[in-house]
Amino acid sequence: MSGQIEASEEAQEVKKGGGRKKLLLLALPVLLVAIGAGLWFGGILPPLLGMGAPAATAEREPGPRTVAFLDMPEIVTNLNAPGRRAVYVKLRSKLELARPEDGAAVQASMPRLLDLFQTYLREVRPEELRGSAGTQRLREELVARANIAVAQAGRGDAQQIRVNDVLFLEILVQ
Repeated sequence: MSGQIEASEEAQEVKKGGGRKKLLLLALPVLLVAIGAGLWFGGILPPLLGMGAPAATAEREPGPRTVAFLDMPEIVTNLNAPGRRAVYVKLRSKLELARPEDGAAVQASMPRLLDLFQTYLREVRPEELRGSAGTQRLREELVARANIAVAQAGRGDAQQIRVNDVLFLEILVQ
């Protein structure tokens, strides 16, 4: 009888060992896929496979990228606030231009640019400016409007005047 008990204990130990082998066989491919994904999204694997890096470096211009910054006049306007109390925004900003030589053309279109900025700001509700997401949405809208304004004052040649970004120096909602 003790022989049967020992045989059944040995069979259970073999089953436990088989379970560990199955777990190892399943975990190993998952681990390899995770490592491969980490290398791919980390940017290490594509250059090793000859993908992406040469094309990206060939398209870049040699030397540092030159941009120009143009000061915008301070804008103070009321926001679209419900109720009797008026809410105002004070905005000081700079425009980042793609090329330094575009500064004169953008300066010439400044009245149109200010008009587009102020009419947009008058329709914005105060709660839309809260937080970093609100500031980012405001930036995107102002860049789009700035590019519209400078495109109308642009030259007829192939190089289009472009505003890359609107940098906020001060945003005060009161």
